Amino acid sequence: MAKTQDFNAALKDIMGAFPVDTAAFEGTFKNTASLNEKLSGVALSAAEKSAEISNKWAQTTIAKLGDMSTAKTEPADYAKAVSDFASASAEVAAENLAAFAEIAKKVQMDTVELMMAAGKDATESASAAVNKATSDVTTAAKKAAAK
Repeated sequence: MAKTQDFNAALKDIMGAFPVDTAAFEGTFKNTASLNEKLSGVALSAAEKSAEISNKWAQTTIAKLGDMSTAKTEPADYAKAVSDFASASAEVAAENLAAFAEIAKKVQMDTVELMMAAGKDATESASAAVNKATSDVTTAAKKAAAK
């Protein structure tokens, strides 16, 4: 009777001849988690600053509306109040939009900086991993050839 080959043992031998270093995977996970933490920090900081600007803008607008809504003695004073409100609102809008643009610019610069650093780290890590894997495979191949 023919004896069937034990594929589990053969697979185990093959996997043992080409060991996998999980440290590279762990390092990649840690680097990714660190990058995500930094990117989240950038996003949360931008959201906080945007909320502050929005809050200040709303408070300023409400204060100007309070000034506009007071009773006037002359009909022309109402037109002047509306005109003053519109002018002040346009000025505040321009200031706040510029502030939002500064936040967006800072987020963009910080993100690019983080991604460049991550790319550099990833390149260095990949290079080290490839060199180590090449060394491990060469050693395993030499061992296998010696048997």
